[in-house]
Amino acid sequence: MSEIKRNQKKEPEAAAETKQHISTAMTLDDEQRIKVLSPSMLVFRRFIRNRLAIVGVLFIAAMFTFSFIGGWIMPYGESETFKKYVDMSKLYAGVTQNQEYQFVIAEGQDFPSTARAQFVLAVNNRKPDFEAQGQRYTVESVSDELHVVSNLTQVAQAINIMKQYDITPAEGMSLPSDFNDAFVGAIQEKADQFAAGGQTYQLVLDRKVYYAYKSERLALATYNIMDLVFTNESVSFEFRYQAEKAASQGQDTTFSADGQNYVLKVADDTAEIYRDSGSEQAMVAVLSRYVVSPLYSDVVVTIEFKDAVKQAIADGLTTFNFAQGNEAQRQYTIERDNTQWIIRTVEDTLVIRAYDFPSQEHWLGTDANGMDILTRLMYGGRISLMIGFIVVLIETFIGVILGGIAGYFGKWIDNLLMRIVDIFNSIPSIPIIIIIGAVMDGMRIDPQIRMVYLMLILGVLGWPGIARLVRGQILSLREQEFMVAAEATGLSVYRRIFKHLVPNVIPQLIVISTMSLGGIILTESTLSFLGLGVKFPFASWGNIINAVSNVHVMTNYWFVWIPAGFCILITVLGFNFIGDGLRDAFDPKMKR
Repeated sequence: MSEIKRNQKKEPEAAAETKQHISTAMTLDDEQRIKVLSPSMLVFRRFIRNRLAIVGVLFIAAMFTFSFIGGWIMPYGESETFKKYVDMSKLYAGVTQNQEYQFVIAEGQDFPSTARAQFVLAVNNRKPDFEAQGQRYTVESVSDELHVVSNLTQVAQAINIMKQYDITPAEGMSLPSDFNDAFVGAIQEKADQFAAGGQTYQLVLDRKVYYAYKSERLALATYNIMDLVFTNESVSFEFRYQAEKAASQGQDTTFSADGQNYVLKVADDTAEIYRDSGSEQAMVAVLSRYVVSPLYSDVVVTIEFKDAVKQAIADGLTTFNFAQGNEAQRQYTIERDNTQWIIRTVEDTLVIRAYDFPSQEHWLGTDANGMDILTRLMYGGRISLMIGFIVVLIETFIGVILGGIAGYFGKWIDNLLMRIVDIFNSIPSIPIIIIIGAVMDGMRIDPQIRMVYLMLILGVLGWPGIARLVRGQILSLREQEFMVAAEATGLSVYRRIFKHLVPNVIPQLIVISTMSLGGIILTESTLSFLGLGVKFPFASWGNIINAVSNVHVMTNYWFVWIPAGFCILITVLGFNFIGDGLRDAFDPKMKR
């Protein structure tokens, strides 16, 4: 009996314990089963479950690290040019065989261009004299390539009157005592010239009037060019006259000029002139039809070099060796083109390291300007990413303001703003940007200011899409209960739009902005590739590819354009993956 009572007493206790155990188990199960998540945490968990979105984040993180940190690590500057010394066949000098008369004018004399033209006609017609601008000249042809031009000064005239000659001196002219007899004798003998008082005079008959002229050497007409050993010195007209006369003989000879004796040695078409000082002979000048001139300002052509070139041409050589000053002997090549020759030589020349293949020093090689491609890619990434983000900010700023105003106020304000949107959507953006780029090229806008203009233009042309998105979202939100409550509290229109409505559109703005970043980078790259975007010396991925201007560079120097294209591909893919991931994460239909 007592045992039965004890069992009855235990039953309620057991039931209570079981009930408590069941209650505890249910409570623990609920805590384990129910998990409350905030909206942001829910979006984050949805986002990280998207593998492509995570890949996109890794791509963008890698490109930001590459662009903004890599530039600090690299030892090279953005526009640093690298050079090297190479043995290069370089244009050195040019040689021309003179085919025109060279006029050497006597000191204090003038031989105008009109007189030179009449001289050429007289020589071609084999006339001994000619007239130009009221002045008479005579021509003494020493050889076919040397002529002496003298001007004639009238000293007297004679008229035959009853077989008597009336001689009248020219105004201001003083004649020697034997002049008249010599003048009459020359007339009677029909001579062209006569001598009186140690002076030779020319006799000219013009309409029964005899004129006596005093002749004075004025100029030399020659095909030769004189090269002086000492270029800072000069020679007299008398020296040149005597040298040319001696050279016209075509053989070794001597001559005197200005009280000094000279020796002339002829070799082929060249005549070397030496000062004869007894036991020593020093070269003074060289006469030749060849003109040897340097092709670059830093090239110095000595008379010895000119002499060697002329001798090589005369011998028909295509190469010759010559030592300039204290330099070692160097080989020169001769290339002929009709009456011209080009002299080349191999020199140790400092050149830009254009299109150097990848090496330990330059991991991705160098571009056409000798700049490190890897460094340019890093700095180019900064500009491309910066342009993308700034343009998105400009688009978002304009689009949110105008879209928010249109969606909230509606009616005629909405209608007006949407027509403006329609107008901007109708503008052909690419042709407009190309035209503006061409105008900036014509105006030579500074490259840094040009980038600012580029960002403003892209931003102003790209906001209509965001404005439509914001307007549509606000139209659906403005009639909901929380907005009625906001109006009831007397909040200002500004706070209603930008504190309550716009924040509810932010998820959609994040998605569209992220996805448009890739498109903006592609647009900038396209414009830079066309030469209308970012300009040198600044780098962008687009203008790096722009360096590939022909098939030869594209096929032979792949390292110039493929890395830049790969960077654009990775960046655009990364932003697109992130945009897709955010779109899915903000979708309320997605599972937790």
